[in-house]
Amino acid sequence: MSQNAVSSGPTLDVEEEWRKQEVWGVSGITEAARGYKEFMAAVKQMDKLPVALCSEKEVWAKYGIASDTISIFRKADLHQEHLKLSEAKKIDGDGLVRFMTINNILYVTEYNQATAAGLFQSVVKTHLLLVADRGRTHSDPLQQVFRDLAPKYAGKMLFVLVNGSEKSNARVLEYFGLKSRDLPRIGIYDGVLDKKWLMPAGEITTERVQDFCDSFLDGELQVRSA
Repeated sequence: MSQNAVSSGPTLDVEEEWRKQEVWGVSGITEAARGYKEFMAAVKQMDKLPVALCSEKEVWAKYGIASDTISIFRKADLHQEHLKLSEAKKIDGDGLVRFMTINNILYVTEYNQATAAGLFQSVVKTHLLLVADRGRTHSDPLQQVFRDLAPKYAGKMLFVLVNGSEKSNARVLEYFGLKSRDLPRIGIYDGVLDKKWLMPAGEITTERVQDFCDSFLDGELQVRSA
C-alpha cells in the first residue's frame, strides 16, 4: 500500500485544486491538538484519500471546519462528514482509518464490508449496482460505462461495483435473485422502500444504463412494478 502524504494548506489557491477531487479530507488539527499523532498515522494508511491540513481560517469558516475537526468532502452524494475530535470518547489510529474508509465514497465505489457502512449511511438512498465477475474480460469496459455516467447522477444515485465472484458478496446476488451464470447485470436498490429492480438482460451500454436510471428517477420503474 502506498503512503499518503498530508498537504499543508489549503490556501485559497490549493483549495481549488482539492475541489477537483472526487473525495477529499481536510483537517484544522494542529500539532498540539489531541489526536494529531493518531491522525497523521491514519492518513499514511489511506492511499486513495487525499488529505490536507488547513490553516486558513477563511476556509474553515466556509466549510464549517474547526481546529480539532477532520472533515471528508464527497461529490458523489454532495455530502460533508465531520468528526470533532474533542467530542470523541476515544481516539486511535484504527478508528480514524475506519472513519476515513467508511466515508471514502467515490463516484464509483467498490462494495465491501468497509464501504457498505458508508454507502448505507449516505443521504443518497438509491444505489445503482453493477454486479460482475471481476475475473472476466468484460469487467473493465463495463466499469468504464459506470465511470462515464456516475458524475451525471451525483446526489441522486450512488454507483456501486459488486464483485460477484467474491463469497462475501453472495448475499447481494441472492437479494437480486442472481446466479454467477447470470452476470454481468445492472440493478437498482431503493433504500427508502427497500425495493430492487433489475435492468433487462442484454448488452450493457451507456445508453441502456442511462435509460434505466432515468426511468427510475422519473418514476416509471415504480409504476411498472406496482
